[in-house]
Amino acid sequence: ILIVEFAKQAEEEGMTAVDAAINAAKTRLRPILMTSFAFILGVVPLMIADGAGAEMRQALGTTVFSGMVGVTFFGLIFTPTFYVACRWLADKMRALMGRQTPAT
Repeated sequence: ILIVEFAKQAEEEGMTAVDAAINAAKTRLRPILMTSFAFILGVVPLMIADGAGAEMRQALGTTVFSGMVGVTFFGLIFTPTFYVACRWLADKMRALMGRQTPAT
């Protein structure tokens, strides 16, 4: 969400949608990684659990660990990509609506 907000703000300041999305992703990279890694490393004890019920905790820990790694990676890649795609589509729709002749 913050990547989109930062990109919108940068675009209002005169950047292109692509440059704004790249700039926003770079700006938010460190906070996103720090938050994600804190959570990811927090589930490592579940992954290496032993004792009674360890199989269930290991399965849960592995699933959560893998899911967070994937979501972090895909979020950093796809959020700016979808922002640019949506801005492009909105611009095309706006241009199309502006070119239509009024009905008589």
